[in-house]
Amino acid sequence: MCLAIPARVVELRDADLAVIDLGGVRKEISLALVEDVKPGDFVIVHVGYALQKVDPEEAEKTLALFAGLEAPAQAPA
Repeated sequence: MCLAIPARVVELRDADLAVIDLGGVRKEISLALVEDVKPGDFVIVHVGYALQKVDPEEAEKTLALFAGLEAPAQAPA
């Protein structure tokens, strides 16, 4: 199974590279497959590549769902 997640672009770098922020974790990814990305945009990321831009509202909803999945695992027994 593959998992692609939305992340906010925080910095553009040379050679189609960007830095994304995902819950406080920053990672360098490739933008080679996506055009016209700016800081503040959300992109769907899979194995270090942005696959497409995504609507910010939809990205926030998806991230909230992922956060909800973490909560039960972190709750004390």
